[in-house]
Amino acid sequence: TIPTSRPGDRMERLYIVSYDIRDERRWRRVFKLMKGYGECLQLSVWQCRLSRRRHAELVALLDGVIRAQDDHVVMMDLG
Repeated sequence: TIPTSRPGDRMERLYIVSYDIRDERRWRRVFKLMKGYGECLQLSVWQCRLSRRRHAELVALLDGVIRAQDDHVVMMDLG
């Protein structure tokens, strides 16, 4: 059988995610997306405990919403 998860997938790390989204519509989409991944500390600042898999998933989803030339997202790994 093929394992569905690796041992490191279950280990969570703490991240602070902050963003500055130029367009209000994209900002709302990012805000709604972040609700599923962490706790809102301020309007555009989130605390997230993520496994490697959830981190990669969040990065991919954010990449699909933001416009790199206009928007900024910072994800700090606090361990």
